[in-house]
Amino acid sequence: MECEFPVINTPKEEFKEIFENTKTIAIVGCSPDETKASNKVAAYLIKHGFTVLPIYPKEDVILGQKVYRSLLDIKVQVDLVDIFRKPDVIATVVDECIQRGDVKCVWSQLGLVNNAAMEKAQQNGIKAVQNHCTKIEHAMIYNS
Repeated sequence: MECEFPVINTPKEEFKEIFENTKTIAIVGCSPDETKASNKVAAYLIKHGFTVLPIYPKEDVILGQKVYRSLLDIKVQVDLVDIFRKPDVIATVVDECIQRGDVKCVWSQLGLVNNAAMEKAQQNGIKAVQNHCTKIEHAMIYNS
């Protein structure tokens, strides 16, 4: 997949509302490696009061949290799905969000864009944010 420019995006003016309506965040591709961005973002979100549900194929616990293999394995409400996987995986994650029926926002991290998948999310009533970092955006809103 070649790089895309994000043309489907929830406006930044709505980010504060997204955070205010989010309690539980599933992080797809949450690495156990403390030097990786996904781990640092997860740690930040936990520190700021969010329940983080890591999704990763190998570990059982990351940052003290139970690890899931798939978004569909999570049995509790998921408000936001934060994606740290390649753009071609975003479509599968969006399909899982739609299948779950409880996800309010799907968010792909910096450099991760899949306009077709995010358009599908929006068509199914899910806010879509791409090419933004949850940690950076949260810090800009609440720590400025």
